[in-house]
Amino acid sequence: MRSVEFKVIETDPAEYCIVAPDTEIFCDGEPVKREDEERLDDVGYDDVGGVRKQMAQIRELVELPLRHPQLFKSIGVKPPKGILLFGPPGSGKTLIARAVANETGAFFFLINGPEIMSKLAGESESNLRKAFEEAEKNAPSIIFIDEIDSIAPKREKTNGEVERRIVSQLLTLMDGLKSRAHVIVMGATNRPNSIDPALRRFGRFDREIDIGVPDEVGRLEVLRIHTKNMKLAEDVELEHISRDTHGYVGADLAALCTEAALQCIREKMDIIDLEDETIDAEILNSMAVTNDHFKTALTTSNPSALRETVVEVPNVSWEDIGGLENVKRELQETVQYPVEHPEKFEKFGMSPSKGVLFYGPPGCGKTLLAKAIANECQANFISIKGPELLTMWFGESEANVREIFDKARGSAPCVLFFDELDSIATQRGSSVGDAGGAADRVLNQLLTEMDGMNAKKTVFIIGATNRPDIIDPALLRPGRLDQLIYIPLPDVESRHQIFKACLRKSPLAKDIDLSALAKYTQGFSGADITEICQRACKYAIRENIEKTSRGRGGGRTTLKPWRRMRWMRSLRSGLLTSRSR
Repeated sequence: MRSVEFKVIETDPAEYCIVAPDTEIFCDGEPVKREDEERLDDVGYDDVGGVRKQMAQIRELVELPLRHPQLFKSIGVKPPKGILLFGPPGSGKTLIARAVANETGAFFFLINGPEIMSKLAGESESNLRKAFEEAEKNAPSIIFIDEIDSIAPKREKTNGEVERRIVSQLLTLMDGLKSRAHVIVMGATNRPNSIDPALRRFGRFDREIDIGVPDEVGRLEVLRIHTKNMKLAEDVELEHISRDTHGYVGADLAALCTEAALQCIREKMDIIDLEDETIDAEILNSMAVTNDHFKTALTTSNPSALRETVVEVPNVSWEDIGGLENVKRELQETVQYPVEHPEKFEKFGMSPSKGVLFYGPPGCGKTLLAKAIANECQANFISIKGPELLTMWFGESEANVREIFDKARGSAPCVLFFDELDSIATQRGSSVGDAGGAADRVLNQLLTEMDGMNAKKTVFIIGATNRPDIIDPALLRPGRLDQLIYIPLPDVESRHQIFKACLRKSPLAKDIDLSALAKYTQGFSGADITEICQRACKYAIRENIEKTSRGRGGGRTTLKPWRRMRWMRSLRSGLLTSRSR
């Protein structure tokens, strides 16, 4: 005898059934060939990466009660009835539930939250009851409710009567589950605080597990899973790719691998004839995904959970910042060392600083310093302008602050930079014309978020202002922005370094003396010197184009001293005029 495999395409009268001796089976078509059938449901623990700690918790809470219920019975405790998985979209919540069901041999019932909703009265609750009844009949089983926040919102905040009835029905069904029924309910959401609190108590969803954004080791595990069937070139370094993908979840890494493969295919499109039925074997054998393909894919992809916020990996290094050597050293000790050497701080029992405040005149490099330290730590960089958080709607400004901190925690390690901090962190009670107290509420929310920042999330906060005198003192106490760093106007040596950094890629005439330029620019900020260099380059390009158009030959475009001096005189006069005002 040989085995013949069938695919169930329809059941009657119910959606779920058990094949019994009196079950009638009708066959249609040819037997299913295993190699042609997509085995999307055949996932196991080896197919889930980046969530080792969470998987260990889930196996304790699900696998043990289903496989060895006598363990709980002998101790005299009831096994958990429900588990709530929460985390950003694409982090693997559904994949984890399927893997647990396949590894335990349990029946898997998937309930997509919006699908059970019906416009007919009572039908939504009936759909929910049927699913639980079928699960109990097919025990051991796992009921997985995806997007549970769509069917179980907070009852006091919803206006729909249907949603309230569904929440009540779900509470009743979970209370009615017998502890020995071998049925586990798993819910998934990316908005756990939107779920009705009654569902989150003991006896219903007993445990809540955060399926967060994976760290570097977790991303490497996910990349190895998604590339195990890919044809990779020898130069592919998955360790480096995992280091450059801060904030990426499993779905983002899968999309990254797909995009790298598509980039490989695009390179061969010129030699592939799309009208041919087959592709030459030599072309197929020559195809392999290289490290450059992954680099190109990285430039076109962003973490899906962070697309609403501008999260960038800065390409600014210490070499791009002239001078400020003492400030650089202090930033390295405050920010870089805790990220790169956390074991040293643990050994001495020292908690790293949570944030610093840059203050000083405008244009002295506060934003550039924040980007440089983020790059040196290989961290994401989120830049927030203070006024961007303020809105006219009651409570929305505080919600914006919460969302920004949630995004920062999700993209850790991360440097969160608040520019113009004085616009949202003035001393409480000093806001004139703020009848609703919006500014005070935003500041209170900011203080709360900073106090609730988990040290393990490696989120560092940098504020920048040129008015430190009006910042609320509560923000500057130890444990918040506890280090104040003054960013002064550059001295002669610093100005020389700024000129050198700005012009390191520009062709210069031999008679340009950067030291003389540095002495001549007394009182200029880093931004002023950068503007001088850019304007001088523009004059050089203009002169070269005019010579070429007059037919005298272009030659090489270089910067000459007189161009720079002419622009500096005009800029100096403008600066002195504006400052005197």
